[in-house]
Amino acid sequence: MRYAPAMRDADDTPAGTRPIQSITRAVAILEIIAREGGAASLKEIADRTGLGKTTAHNILRTLGELGYVRRRVGDTRYHLGGRILNLSRMAGDDSALRNRLRPALEAIAHKSGETVYLAVPSALRLVLAGLAVSLAALPFTASQLVPMLGNMFVCGIFAFATAPIVQAGVVAVAQAEAPDAVGTASGFNIAAFNLGIAAASFVGGRLVAGPGLLVTPWAALAAAIVAFGMAHAMGRASRPAASA
Repeated sequence: MRYAPAMRDADDTPAGTRPIQSITRAVAILEIIAREGGAASLKEIADRTGLGKTTAHNILRTLGELGYVRRRVGDTRYHLGGRILNLSRMAGDDSALRNRLRPALEAIAHKSGETVYLAVPSALRLVLAGLAVSLAALPFTASQLVPMLGNMFVCGIFAFATAPIVQAGVVAVAQAEAPDAVGTASGFNIAAFNLGIAAASFVGGRLVAGPGLLVTPWAALAAAIVAFGMAHAMGRASRPAASA
């Protein structure tokens, strides 16, 4: 069965223009892989597109170099790559929010004459921000029992919430980029947590033995701020929404 990629309506095609053949073929191949459940062999792709195996292979190789398809060890089929899966997540996670807020953002951009950005904060950054705030409040609540207990409770919630969020993120990235190494990635993440606990215990002990116990909240606050900066740099979700 030959596969014909979806064609646009005539009204949607500008006069005097034709689709670029290589792009049309690449999109058709990606659609075939998606329709086959995320994986298809070279023969299936060639048969459904009507392309020669050499042509299909060259397109797949280019898509693989760009991260849009990949191959697994011991599997001759081509799978959708992490890059296209990330694009689908980005389009699906906050598109409704952007569409609802676009009129307001465009109005702000028009009045201010500046580019307006929509930032969608991640759960990890929210947790790290909450942890930093609770740590900053700790020295000021330490002299009163009830406020201190309440602050410690909130701090504990934020502190223990980081582990499952990071673990879920690592597993999600591993599933998209290297599905065969999900267990390995999870194991390295747990090992990194244990290493962090050991390092923090060592640093905390040195601080208590040196400057004193009251310095430890400020050191923890500095670590939380550094972690927040790293999470913000690595997972920044800001994108242009409207320009004047």
